[in-house]
Amino acid sequence: MSQALRLYRNAYSGLSPATWLLSFVMLVNRCGTMVVPFMTLYLTESKHVSLGKAGLVMAIFGMGAVCGGFIGGKLTDKIGFYFIQLYALLGGGLMFIFLGRIDSYPLICVATFFLSVVNESFRPANATAIAHYSKEENRTRSYSLNRLAVNLGWALGGTIGGFLASHNYHLLFWVDGLSNITAAILLWLFLAPSKNTATKQEIATHRNNTQLRSAYQDRVYIIFILLTILFACCFFQLFSTVPLFYKEQLHLDESFIGIVMGINGMLIACFEMVTVYSLEGKRRNLYYIFYGVVLIAASYGVFNLWHNGYVVAIVSVLLATVGEIFSMPFMNSFWTSRCVPENRGQYAGLYTVAWSVAQIAGMGAGPWLAQQFGFKMLWWLVASLCLACAAAFKWLGYKENSI
Repeated sequence: MSQALRLYRNAYSGLSPATWLLSFVMLVNRCGTMVVPFMTLYLTESKHVSLGKAGLVMAIFGMGAVCGGFIGGKLTDKIGFYFIQLYALLGGGLMFIFLGRIDSYPLICVATFFLSVVNESFRPANATAIAHYSKEENRTRSYSLNRLAVNLGWALGGTIGGFLASHNYHLLFWVDGLSNITAAILLWLFLAPSKNTATKQEIATHRNNTQLRSAYQDRVYIIFILLTILFACCFFQLFSTVPLFYKEQLHLDESFIGIVMGINGMLIACFEMVTVYSLEGKRRNLYYIFYGVVLIAASYGVFNLWHNGYVVAIVSVLLATVGEIFSMPFMNSFWTSRCVPENRGQYAGLYTVAWSVAQIAGMGAGPWLAQQFGFKMLWWLVASLCLACAAAFKWLGYKENSI
């Protein structure tokens, strides 16, 4: 028991105070994440628009997220991660409140796009800030701590959001907006450059009198981004098509589906930090990414191998969670290893865009493919794509220094 406690203590020790403060700001922000998960229900139930129109709004949000990733990454390198985070949180908070007071459908579409651009510009700036506050030897753990804050906040926000939505959908926009503004105030109080020397960042466009390499000229990184998009398209099935499969094909009730989905966040919260602590620095990042993606492929493959719904669901979520723990933190470490402080924003922006593109494509394609060809064919396809990605990540690890 004492050895296990020592492992957990060591896993969380050595991180900078600024890293902890930034994760706390993220926790506060994500505790208010309520509008996006319930946006479709809000539009169909409260605004009485068709499901197709509601889907269009979500697609517009996705397009705004892609633009926000590009813009946020570019501006982070020009004016610094602190100011982009601050402006994104304040602007996003005010726009959430404004969006909740709009009745016109065309205006909702326009406001959703600009909200998404502003709100999602936060991500590359935040990813750059984590790299800035961390040391190379604990960078992966720093990203894992941030992921822990995101998962805890998401779980709490979703629970509270469901309760509020059952009473008044407009409360979602107020809580989401005010949580953004509160996070901005905390960021200013604890991490403003004038109040925290760790935040001070020198913005430069040249290093050693040479032009910085653009992320778009980094062939290894571009290949990595393309593989990330393909992998993320598969990964997002866990949150779009898999619950539908549980309900329609395995005939599981909503309460058990909720428990299964909750297992993912619980296991990540309990084990990701200690796992990363045990592995960080011992192998190259792509080594762990390879095995993580293979496990996620297996999590989809089991759907076609067993027929006991309860067992299949539990085994699948366990495989997917372990795969996520192995892959996600080390993906963050990989992109940070390709850049320098002066161009981190550009690299972070491109990585953010990759996940936004995959969210639009993956969450839309999965249900459509299931409807056209059946779930069995979908799971073989997704598992095969994951295995192909894993093989490509393995190849990239061999060729990383020669491409």
